[in-house]
Amino acid sequence: MTNVKFDLFADYFQFYIQDEQSDGIDGDSWTDIACNARLALEANAFAVSTARNMEVPVKIVVSNTAPDLDLSLWDHVVEFSIGVPSGRLVVAGCTDYFPDAERLSLDSGCYEARVLSANLDKLSDDGLVGDDHYRVELWKGNATPLKVLKQHLV
Repeated sequence: MTNVKFDLFADYFQFYIQDEQSDGIDGDSWTDIACNARLALEANAFAVSTARNMEVPVKIVVSNTAPDLDLSLWDHVVEFSIGVPSGRLVVAGCTDYFPDAERLSLDSGCYEARVLSANLDKLSDDGLVGDDHYRVELWKGNATPLKVLKQHLV
């Protein structure tokens, strides 16, 4: 199991995870469905909507099987799949310079993914400081459509 922590600058209230060879996410990816899911998704890339546009803590866990899930610990949870044909994932804030961004190496192929968000309402009055945090879980699997398992209501 791989367990890595990052502090990502979530400029424009988002951070990215994508295959190294992906074209990534663009503004057109943020459809009404994506905004509701707090996740913009392409075949080999996704962007997570955050509660703040500051540095946010993100933990990425790569395991052999789907981790146990306790929905009561999270405000918002989505599941989907992502292709990783290159075997390298770029982990970056929205405005990071991608050639210098963090990378994770893993086996190439299709991964099922889960993004969990917590403490989305625990922000300072100015929205700059908060206890929000994000967890991305990845495990080898089949292509699956986007599912919202728990919806955060604003």
